[in-house]
Amino acid sequence: MAGRFENLPGGGAAIALDEVEVSILRSLAVQLMELIGPGDEPAVDADPLAALFVEGPSEPPSDPALRRLFPDAYGDESEDLRASAADFRRYTENDLRARKRQDALVVVRALDSLSGESAGEGGAVLKLTADESRAWLGTLNDLRLTIGTRLEVKDEESEQLYRLPDSDPRKPMVMAYLWLGALQESLVETLMS
Repeated sequence: MAGRFENLPGGGAAIALDEVEVSILRSLAVQLMELIGPGDEPAVDADPLAALFVEGPSEPPSDPALRRLFPDAYGDESEDLRASAADFRRYTENDLRARKRQDALVVVRALDSLSGESAGEGGAVLKLTADESRAWLGTLNDLRLTIGTRLEVKDEESEQLYRLPDSDPRKPMVMAYLWLGALQESLVETLMS
């Protein structure tokens, strides 16, 4: 199981993680929540009906990583499409931000649940339900998108990432990016089997 997710009855997944892996994943998930932030969501009293009509931002975020996490729904070839993209963003981005924050919080809570367990030499075994597995999958994807954007990774350059010299200052983040990709692939395979 080391380093790979495995099936659990009921559609869940399990993986053995050591203390360092738990610490890295938790730190990255918390940083993701901080990056996503609350968005432009205004405070709405406890009126659930009013919450349905809260409008979000109409412009894409200025941060490239956030633009990658919250892309335009349509191209910007014409004024009509730009207006449609702004409307789509206005009515969907706050909900998308909330879901991404909630998924990352599921990751943090799952990792925190391991703190009481004896990690031992082999680490602790994280067991996820089917719903938690889907939240993890979303967060792993968001982390990879964010790190890939920060590293300016292009598809055609991905093989070169494996050959970075240790002296390259990007090396730690590239290693995290590649590791998250392996975790994501393992979880996808587990959930599809």
